[in-house]
Amino acid sequence: MPNAEAVRGSRNDPDSSRDTGALGRLAGWCYDRRRLVLVLWIAAAVVLTGLSQTVGSKFSESLESGNSQSAQVNDILDTRFPDASGAEARVVVQTPGSFTEAAATTTRMEAALSSLPHVVGVVGPAEAGAGHQMSDDGRTAYLAVRFDTVDASVPTGAIRRVVDTAKSFNTPGYHVAVGGPVIDRVESPQPGPSELVGIVAAMIVMLIAFGSLVAMGLPILTALIGIVIGFAAEAFISHSLTVPDFGSAMLAMVGLGVGIDYALFIVTRYRQGLREGREPRDAVVTAQTTAGRAVLFAGCTVIVSLLGLFAVGLPFMHGLAVGTIAAVALVMGATLTLLPAMLGFAGRAVDRLRIPGLGGSEETAAGRSGAWYRWSRAVQRRPLSAAVLSLLVLGVLIVPLFSMRMAFSDDGSVPTTFTTRQAYDMLTDGFGPGANGPLIVAVELPHGADPAVLDKLDSALARTPGVASATPARINPAGDTAIITVFPNASPQAASTAHLVTTLRDDVIPAQVRGTGLRALVGGETAAGIDVSSYLSGRLPWVVAGVILLAILLLMSVFRSVVLPLKAAVMNLLSVGAAYGVIVAVFQWGWGASLIGVHASGPIDPWIPLMMFTILFGLSMDYEVFLLSRIREEWRRTGDNATAVADGLAGTARVITAAAAIMVCVFGSFVVNDPSRVLKVFGLGLASAILIDATLVRMVLVPSLMELFGDANWYMPRWLDRVMPTLGIERDVDAPTPATAPLDPIPQP
Repeated sequence: MPNAEAVRGSRNDPDSSRDTGALGRLAGWCYDRRRLVLVLWIAAAVVLTGLSQTVGSKFSESLESGNSQSAQVNDILDTRFPDASGAEARVVVQTPGSFTEAAATTTRMEAALSSLPHVVGVVGPAEAGAGHQMSDDGRTAYLAVRFDTVDASVPTGAIRRVVDTAKSFNTPGYHVAVGGPVIDRVESPQPGPSELVGIVAAMIVMLIAFGSLVAMGLPILTALIGIVIGFAAEAFISHSLTVPDFGSAMLAMVGLGVGIDYALFIVTRYRQGLREGREPRDAVVTAQTTAGRAVLFAGCTVIVSLLGLFAVGLPFMHGLAVGTIAAVALVMGATLTLLPAMLGFAGRAVDRLRIPGLGGSEETAAGRSGAWYRWSRAVQRRPLSAAVLSLLVLGVLIVPLFSMRMAFSDDGSVPTTFTTRQAYDMLTDGFGPGANGPLIVAVELPHGADPAVLDKLDSALARTPGVASATPARINPAGDTAIITVFPNASPQAASTAHLVTTLRDDVIPAQVRGTGLRALVGGETAAGIDVSSYLSGRLPWVVAGVILLAILLLMSVFRSVVLPLKAAVMNLLSVGAAYGVIVAVFQWGWGASLIGVHASGPIDPWIPLMMFTILFGLSMDYEVFLLSRIREEWRRTGDNATAVADGLAGTARVITAAAAIMVCVFGSFVVNDPSRVLKVFGLGLASAILIDATLVRMVLVPSLMELFGDANWYMPRWLDRVMPTLGIERDVDAPTPATAPLDPIPQP
């Protein structure tokens, strides 16, 4: 087993020269030219925001699923049923009495809708070509409004005209609501004041940690400028990639969290440098040389993990990934360039405007008399008990994960104040929940096909368990294709609807078309969502495996250990698994959902676990690197594993706790204040994972397991040490002098 002296003499020791490296030189350059740097960042924010406002954005609701059956059905409709291929909205009407008494009003509304731009047809419930558009009790009906292009391409102005025109006929005895996927683009819940609430919460946490208004304000300003430019960048990205309409909120959530955190580490290290007697410029260079290197490593790790989403192969996931990568890259760039310039303006005044009673005694917070040192020693005295207890808690949190069902939530999950939810409820009352998500069966007919086969297929579809009704087959003018609309018994997001689609594709349709020459495919919006969910569910294990393998290789290259990376991978899986369990318990099981404004349980949107894992991998690496770097430094210095763990935890726990609290506040603000269910799920998942990772995992499991493993923590076979590359995020610097920036050999924040 190698000892500390051997490690200090190994070829993998960090460079101990006075050279502060490229990051240190960059910090010095930005410090010396701080006015220029500040002007350039502000100019970039103003110019790019102005340009983005000029060109606008092109966010999309498209959930294309490659070559799935639903995608093939869309292609068939585009080429052979052009009148049925455009986006469709449903204007739902409900009356207290017989609907026939309001026929004249419905006729006038139909005429008004038909004359609107981009509307190519309106089919009312009384028309000969109408399907099952009148409820059995005669109180509910709907008009099918067809646009001249697909959902993602319909101008939002045209959609709003349809909504406003339809709702203008709304009276106490004639209730009108408008639904359909295309309407979600203008009636989806608007983001709440989540960003503002998150920023205020982060300010409070940093005031408690720093006790200074100046020190608190610098990370906020740095992150905000990066986010402003990120918004502009995402608007440009939306013109070339498929970016969902909630992409901007995702960018703000992730960008604010990591941006404030990264700047927090730099500012903390800068203030420590001033207390050590350094000049402001040297303190800036030192902070960048150490904590800045860790920030660069952590930010690049987040970016690399997000690049893994391109392996999924779905356009909307690419758009989400690129937008989030842009946010992380911009706030990281602002931290490494703009923040040193702003520290140059602040100088020694960074600790001014102090708030009495806040900030604590930072000089002794990390010492061996501090609370975190005593906590680590307490855990180390009973490491087995601490490890078992914490694993039991994690196990309980993970249990709901095993019942997770991934599917896209429908309009039954949006607030009842929106017209899309009202239309959803009215259709459910009049026709059953399946009316909100009909399935389209496209049948390709060979020349001379027997019409009786088509009738037989229609009857078989209508008799299938789980089917409420099926419309008669409609044949196109060319006579080579027919479509049948199938209405399930259950809602679009129900598990039974997904089972029905599988049954139709695998059993019912093949049995009816075998030997006939007919080719029948099941599509429609509901089937498309099911196809994407199935695809993403299958990709999740591969993405997780790839990310975990990358984490192990990166940590092995940094810390020259086999045990520590394997432990970190398991810890990562446990914290993310616990976060998955939390969102399942709240949003799928409904436990406590009403407390955060969610009044309908439902499945977990399938892109969320993928996106959560890739982001959380990078964020958890932050804490892993900061904590293990300090522990390894102490072990290299003393050769005593137990002391190294205690000293390392004492030296980093304060800033890791503050950083985690900031992220929890930012992510949690979207849970409390944002009306979007998707953002609530994502925010709660991220907040839960960070809270679990920074407390139960880093502060209990890590010290207890490292105590149990002892010197085995630092085991690295010689042959593996020779072949593994060295990623030196550590740098030794000399003691303070007028010309050089001092710091510990580890990028301690």
